[in-house]
Amino acid sequence: MEKLWYVITTYVGHEANVKEKLEARTESMGMQDNIFRVIIPEMTEVEIKDGVKKEKTKKMFPGYVFVEMVMSDEAWYAVRNTPGVTGFIGSSGKGAKPTPLPPQEIDRILVNIGISRVDIESELKVGDKVNVIDGPFKGMVGTIDTIDVENNRLSVLIDLFGQETPVEVELFQVSK
Repeated sequence: MEKLWYVITTYVGHEANVKEKLEARTESMGMQDNIFRVIIPEMTEVEIKDGVKKEKTKKMFPGYVFVEMVMSDEAWYAVRNTPGVTGFIGSSGKGAKPTPLPPQEIDRILVNIGISRVDIESELKVGDKVNVIDGPFKGMVGTIDTIDVENNRLSVLIDLFGQETPVEVELFQVSK
């Protein structure tokens, strides 16, 4: 089973409360191997009012919380029954499990808030094989040569014309 991103619905304004409760529930139920990251995508807007600059944090998707999880019966039950969760996007209800977000959609959202779908520190290391899923080298397999954690970039060695060639790729352009 692989970990994928799902969208849960909640009441507008209750997203932080749901995130907090879901994280506590994950800990108390021992679900750390099934439920990983819970995020509320936000962006900072600069507002100038009466000549004074103010930074304002605004939710990108009010009423939605994103959760990275392995969809097992236990994890689905834990999320679905968290106080404040009203459902999953992509589920027809009646006990049907939801469909995950496609990688290109979640990548676009995560890049906007400055994080990556792949957790660099725990999932990738030099020498690992990765699939390039976006950009000019899409469909090719390469070996990680260097990792730039600060800029979410990798140098990947790809076999081009019988010779290993290093190419720079964004983190969202690869999958393990």
